Amino acid sequence: MRDPAAPTGTDAEARSREVLRLPAFALFWSASTIRAFGSAIAGVAFQVLIVTVLNATPLEISILSALGVVPYLFLGLIIGALMDRWRRQRALIITSVARAIVLGSIPVLLLLDALTFWSLAAVILTLGILTLFADSAAQPFLPNIVPRGSLVMANARLGQSETVAGTAGPALGGALLNLLGAPFLFAFDAVINAVAAVLQSRITVEEAVPQRRPEGRHIGHDIVEGMRYTYRHRTLRPLALSIHVWFLANSIVSTVFAVFVLRELDLAPWAFGVALAFGGVGGFLGALFAPRLGMRLGAGRAILLGRALAVVPWLALAVMPLDASSGIGVLLPVVSAAQFVFGLSMGIEDANDTGYRQAVAPDAIQGRMNSTIRTVNRVVFFVGALLTGLLVTFMGYQSTLAIAATVFTIAALIVACSPLRTARHEDAADTNPALRS
Repeated sequence: MRDPAAPTGTDAEARSREVLRLPAFALFWSASTIRAFGSAIAGVAFQVLIVTVLNATPLEISILSALGVVPYLFLGLIIGALMDRWRRQRALIITSVARAIVLGSIPVLLLLDALTFWSLAAVILTLGILTLFADSAAQPFLPNIVPRGSLVMANARLGQSETVAGTAGPALGGALLNLLGAPFLFAFDAVINAVAAVLQSRITVEEAVPQRRPEGRHIGHDIVEGMRYTYRHRTLRPLALSIHVWFLANSIVSTVFAVFVLRELDLAPWAFGVALAFGGVGGFLGALFAPRLGMRLGAGRAILLGRALAVVPWLALAVMPLDASSGIGVLLPVVSAAQFVFGLSMGIEDANDTGYRQAVAPDAIQGRMNSTIRTVNRVVFFVGALLTGLLVTFMGYQSTLAIAATVFTIAALIVACSPLRTARHEDAADTNPALRS
């Protein structure tokens, strides 16, 4: 259970610099990091299976892609509510073991020549549900093993390792795929999840005993209570609304960026890969600077800085006179810089955003608060991705990027014009009775 006498001021800053020295967090971070690398590596094998082994049609590919999001849309709020009634460490261990079993089934299906579209769809859907359980347990579990003053640093460390995994993992996965084949990659990821379960089981933590639901109260009441808490809270409400708007803008740029760069600007695939790598570098540096910025500026202003920086790259790409004739000498630096700044913005705001949420909300509602924000984000992203196709069709690439920059600006203005702007991590205890001594 979170220490009610969590350190403040200089003590909190000292503890935040030593977060990886906390045995419980070191185990949690290790499990999260190896799982991130395993997922990035296995992601390459999934793409190869879908395209070359199954020879999936475009419709089938879109169905398989949607299956990874579907659990969040239909089960996100329910599982979030359950995480406030269950022991989260146990949920993390069980989902890691289950993921190991499901991933281990893929090499068996390949060896038996029994892998079909429907069997792979079942695997992807099951993994999506298990990932939802893991995500819903991990965010509210972190404040139980990390002091309040260290939450930003803890999220920054997790963000750094995820960025490195997302950048280096696919390249490593491609190399291993050529050397050892897809069955080995899935078996490797299965072993990684088993190791993660062992690491998670070794975490020493005193979780609060989950309260039983009172008689006459069902899970729907828990979900509504979580939504009311999130959207009525003085600082969480603008934070949640800003995140939702940010996800709408991100759905636009995520959908249009690759097509704009590869088709409209005719940038070579290798150059596109270089630009994405710069985004990874920016994300790593942003997460590296996030704790110090959070301490100096406060949570609200650090989040605002990240939101504001997100406007810059997409506005630049929208207004600059770029086309295929500009040449790689101009296009590569511009596109790489855009990705770097966007990655930097995400690294800065994500650790401060998540850390502040975890510090503000009482433990008993952490699961529902996080699942409320996360589920609405997924719905917004899903709708935004569909609308982007219409925007590009009728307005063109750069006009669509200009709209995205405008939406990013709105996300920043929500923070700037709300009480969240002056919020500080060290003041979170004042709004969270669970943190008061």
